[in-house]
Amino acid sequence: MAKKVDPAGDLEKIAKKLFVLIGVEASFKTAFEKGEKDLPDQVSLSIETKENAGLLIGKRGETLAALQSFLGMALSKKLDRWVRVVVNVGDWKERQEDYLKNLAIQTAQRVVETGEPQPLYNLTPLQRRVVHMALSEDKNVETESQGEGEERYLVIKPRGK
Repeated sequence: MAKKVDPAGDLEKIAKKLFVLIGVEASFKTAFEKGEKDLPDQVSLSIETKENAGLLIGKRGETLAALQSFLGMALSKKLDRWVRVVVNVGDWKERQEDYLKNLAIQTAQRVVETGEPQPLYNLTPLQRRVVHMALSEDKNVETESQGEGEERYLVIKPRGK
């Protein structure tokens, strides 16, 4: 008899064990999107805590990204296949995305007004993607990532220049 796969339940169990070890009280909600053969492509974990959520998020979301990587590796090992794990603390990712979309719109307006390209530095790959997507339909500006590795940045410039 095949063992029942419960990616959301497995992720929650792993997260609970980890949070006991680090001494943080939290509640968890999980969900998953089915992919091929009804196996999960992505499992989402939402964490609510009364303690300082900022400690779980870290500077620029770096601690949250590390937590997400760790939980993703642990779940993939348990399931014996790679599964994307997305972790959110409170509504941080939604607020971050709103902030980035507003930044993109304001910067695009400045580009249109001045006719000059505007660079945006210190963005993670995911943050650059949010800005690219936010401006993808804008007929006045285009976005381009430049540089390599840690020095990579995004430029918003007038379309066609």
